[in-house]
Amino acid sequence: MRVLGISGSLRRGSYNTALLRHAGDLFEAEGVEFEIYHGLRDIPPYDEDHDTEDAPEPVRRIREAVRGADAVFFATPEYNSSVPGTLKNALDWLSRPFATNPLRYRPVAVIGASAGVFGAVWAQAELRKVLGAIGARVSEGEVAVGNAGERFDEQGRLSEPNLEQEVHEVIATLLVDILAAKNSQSVAKASKIVREHAN
Repeated sequence: MRVLGISGSLRRGSYNTALLRHAGDLFEAEGVEFEIYHGLRDIPPYDEDHDTEDAPEPVRRIREAVRGADAVFFATPEYNSSVPGTLKNALDWLSRPFATNPLRYRPVAVIGASAGVFGAVWAQAELRKVLGAIGARVSEGEVAVGNAGERFDEQGRLSEPNLEQEVHEVIATLLVDILAAKNSQSVAKASKIVREHAN
């Protein structure tokens, strides 16, 4: 099982990227392969004129990365009460074409951290809405790491056990959703084979 992590922050010392790294340790403790995607800053602004089979290379890379994962795990900061523009831009590219986009039916989960007290709850809600509109299978659960500068230790790990437990609960829900998605795909494939033989 493979999960792709995407941080909505480009900052070198990003709390959300640190949150993803911590989540990655929890995924790997469950025997799940976890990788953080680092190419967000390379993706050009969405341009429908260039949204063809020969899309820009950074766009092809993130589409392939998402297709190669069983699920995507997002950590987002909050900019002006919403999702950072770089992350929204990447999702606009990933959403096309709608019927076959790489996020369609793919399990996803959203958590977030911010320097403010609310822990990016509005951005998380906006991100879930966008992912749902794209057609992703959005897992239940939320982790809001507010006052993030006080919530990580010197190694960049969450310093509060209750927050780590919340992250673990979101991970557990996502893993259940991955298995359910795989079972649905298996049933669909089996049904297709039965129909083909019946014809």
